[in-house]
Amino acid sequence: MSFETITLDTDRRGIARLVLNRPEKHNALNARMIGDLTEAARQLAADPAIRVVILSANGKSFCAGGDLGWMREQFEADHAARLAEATKLASMLRLLDELPKLLIGSVEGKVFGGGLGLISVCDIVLSTPDAKFALTETRLGLVPATIAPFVLSRIGLSNARRFALNANPFTAAQAHAMGLVSEIHEPGTLAAAVDHQILLALACAPGAIADAKRLFRDLAIGALHATATPDILAARWETGEARLGIEAFFNRTRPPWAK
Repeated sequence: MSFETITLDTDRRGIARLVLNRPEKHNALNARMIGDLTEAARQLAADPAIRVVILSANGKSFCAGGDLGWMREQFEADHAARLAEATKLASMLRLLDELPKLLIGSVEGKVFGGGLGLISVCDIVLSTPDAKFALTETRLGLVPATIAPFVLSRIGLSNARRFALNANPFTAAQAHAMGLVSEIHEPGTLAAAVDHQILLALACAPGAIADAKRLFRDLAIGALHATATPDILAARWETGEARLGIEAFFNRTRPPWAK
């Protein structure tokens, strides 16, 4: 399937590169991009050959937030139509958050508004030191509602209040200190840092990655009680992946998923 606002390419190792591709609009999120990202997330989740997804962007900005033209259109819509558009954005972010693959954000340039939502659903975020971040919604008379669950889980309540209530911009170093950014790399070394993370992931069992990701998310949102975790480990011991991984360790060989 071809997309209008993003590109999606995969290689023989199962690495998918999902690229925001509205550089002339600073990759601002509009209805078409939300739809494209939703479909891409569904495709990636359903493809067992995909091991790792890299989310990046073309142009000077990673994502400048919501497209103001798209937002302006909502004034002409009724409440039901506005709710439907907001729900599409929230659903897209949730699909990416629940993606059963390692999702790595590679960030350069501006990351504003909804762009923070996109990187908040990444498992690992690598950024250049000159990237700029801001929760800009209150400047426009809006609130960061659909991205709030993901941003809040990433940076915490005090930081969310600190930067969202007055739209105070912050640096990559501050984003790193809050846990929004995992690592900071110079532009010339960013690609190599992404490749390093890919190699680490390819050494891990894909089913275990998916299960661990779901485990952490369910514990964090209260969907799973800590008393249920022994059952999860017991179930993992029963998988072929666990047997192959432990046998490979004792045999000093590479498990079948290691590439």
